[in-house]
Amino acid sequence: MMLLGVLLFALNDTMGKWLLGTYAVGQLMLVRSVAGLCVMAPAIQRVGLSGFRGAPRPGLQVLRAACSTLEASLFFWGVSTLPLAEVMTYYMAGPIYVTALSPLLLGERVGWRRWAAIVAGFCGVVLALHPSPGSLSFGAVCALLGSFFYALFLITTRKLAAVSGTILMTGQLLSSLIFGAAFVLVYGWTSPGPVDLALMLLLGIGSLSGNLCVNQSLRMAPATTVVPYQYTLILWGMLFGYVFFGEMIGPLTVAGAGIIVASGMFIFLREQQGLRRSPTRQRAAVPVTIAKTHDLD
Repeated sequence: MMLLGVLLFALNDTMGKWLLGTYAVGQLMLVRSVAGLCVMAPAIQRVGLSGFRGAPRPGLQVLRAACSTLEASLFFWGVSTLPLAEVMTYYMAGPIYVTALSPLLLGERVGWRRWAAIVAGFCGVVLALHPSPGSLSFGAVCALLGSFFYALFLITTRKLAAVSGTILMTGQLLSSLIFGAAFVLVYGWTSPGPVDLALMLLLGIGSLSGNLCVNQSLRMAPATTVVPYQYTLILWGMLFGYVFFGEMIGPLTVAGAGIIVASGMFIFLREQQGLRRSPTRQRAAVPVTIAKTHDLD
């Protein structure tokens, strides 16, 4: 289920990159949000208006929705000029950023071993960026900012662990809808053909389906068993980037991706060891994976 979910994410990202050759980011965000809300309509109806009104910490929910919208739109802007696998590599550093920010934003203690892994992960990001006078392109800046907002999205998701997944996902989709509609109003609408419109709608359905697969995998097996498979996203990015766009990433990016994956896995395993030693933390923790949502009710 984890492998299938990751594959769906990769296919979704590939479709988005393909459509960006013709359509603006705002238009993609708008249509995929409409598709997601249509699919979620039965779950939204079950929660009802009272469930949304009584949801706790509305301000933090708005912040989470904004971070989700920003990380998704910045991802699309990133892949519009950079290879698919390269942008995915930056996003795989998101959980490393979460660990670095957790003492400040989550009040969690980070030991020296995880700090060493964080430093190594940042070195991997720098290596993947292969700094040079021309390396900080528009796409690279978008990818780096997007991975930071993705980390903030993961942190706010942890803080809202007690809130219904349907409520969180609805807010996320509405934020994306408003963002996309605003951009369409400013920059206009490009009328899509039937095939392109279907692909745009699939962006929303594919994202939800991928999250359901990831969440199901976490129900069926321990996180330590299934989470490592999330890093196959980079392999899919390399394959689809080459097959559909003729993209080849350089050796420095590959080396940086390897360091990021190794650092992320070390941090994850250390955190799991800490959870096993502390029942209180285990009850409060939310696994950090590439999943973009909570479970749907």
